[in-house]
Amino acid sequence: MSAERQVYLLNPKELSPETIAVTFAKTSRSPQSFREIAAELTDESSAQFNEKWVVGYGHSSVAEHAVLHIAIENVSRLAVETIESNRLASYTEKSTRFQKWNPEAFYIPPELAGHRLQAEYRSVCQALFATYERALDAVRAVVRRENPRRDSESEPAWDRRIRTQYIDVCRYLLPACSLANVGMTINARALEHAIQKMLSSPLREVREIGSEVKQISQAEVPTLVKYADRLPYLEQTRQALAKAARALPARIPSNSWCQLVTWDPEGEDRVLAAALFRFGMQDYAANLAYVKGLDQPARLGLVHTLLAGLGPHELPLRELEHTSYTFDVVMDQGAYFEVKRHRMMTQTVQNLTAGLGYALPRRMVTGGFEGEYRAAMDSACRLYEQLAGEDPDLAAYVVPNGFNRRLLMTLNLREAYHFCSLRSGSTAHFSVRRVAQRVAEEIFARHPALAVFMQLPRDETWQSITADHFACV
Repeated sequence: MSAERQVYLLNPKELSPETIAVTFAKTSRSPQSFREIAAELTDESSAQFNEKWVVGYGHSSVAEHAVLHIAIENVSRLAVETIESNRLASYTEKSTRFQKWNPEAFYIPPELAGHRLQAEYRSVCQALFATYERALDAVRAVVRRENPRRDSESEPAWDRRIRTQYIDVCRYLLPACSLANVGMTINARALEHAIQKMLSSPLREVREIGSEVKQISQAEVPTLVKYADRLPYLEQTRQALAKAARALPARIPSNSWCQLVTWDPEGEDRVLAAALFRFGMQDYAANLAYVKGLDQPARLGLVHTLLAGLGPHELPLRELEHTSYTFDVVMDQGAYFEVKRHRMMTQTVQNLTAGLGYALPRRMVTGGFEGEYRAAMDSACRLYEQLAGEDPDLAAYVVPNGFNRRLLMTLNLREAYHFCSLRSGSTAHFSVRRVAQRVAEEIFARHPALAVFMQLPRDETWQSITADHFACV
């Protein structure tokens, strides 16, 4: 084998995902090049290898080299939440911000077949979509007045420039049963767990999707997902904890929609000590003691050295991960769908419910559409309450994007830099900009020296976003 450096691709058009995985796996014990290893393998021998080493001996990391690209179409946005609940995967989904929704594109769960509320479910969903269609015209008129047509700008070009602004408002009416498409890129190790979670879902739709994903995946990785099955642990634990949670005494919730519930008072010290540790030779205790002994100018100088050189699209060093924050946040469902993409966070979300009320976008009021909007949302709320008495998981299908949801999220400072910068930007939806600005404000209040280099818009705050975009939240 040549000692000359070589960098090349193993062609997925020529090699199956399982064969690529085995090719990489064998390099730990073989002196051959990857090309030579691959040339000796067949799909059958690769399957035998995986059966022995991955399945039999638990060397699951081998499966991470087998990557699949899975297209999933016409599934509810409620199902998308489970599909996208895997940290080690990549997703792109149909957007409620950039597309107008088909009025017939909603899911009717088979659990409602023959149910006394089946007809009402269909009627409420049709009413939500019809209201959405009318709202597009009403809010579009408001946005056109606020953003006049430019000289020499064609009518189609004008609409392309402003359409996100009015669709952003009207999407609050779209229910969780709205049908979407999602593309998933995932390795076989993560896919096995993803399938297990889907097969263990309380929703029939999600279980069926899990079964179909397993079936089509086995055509490419016949061994690596063969034993993916429902997990009794997930089902039993969910039921037991739900029962325990129902036994909690009633409590008046806090008026604050965003609470920083845990943070590290010594986080600044830990981050700076870790940064010195990386580039020095002292143990961590010595670095921490040194940082604690610095006067304020020297400490700020060290922070400046660590963070001042950041470019607009750069992440800070990983040493910022040594301090973290936990937030209890109430946000609308539309904002949650943006936040859930940040899978480096640890997120614990409560069931989608109508019990926390809904947001009213200001442009709905300005467009003279408040009455119709409230009527549609209240109708969905009434149906939710009827269904939730029997099955709260099923009832979530009818809840529109505008209803609020509670999320517990833990993120380190490095992820906070990414989240707050990206989601406070001018192209982000106003509801998630509000969340990002509030999170940044809370972090700045605790660790101002570290947070000051976050690249945030300076022309708005979460308070101004609330005033400008919401009649009530």
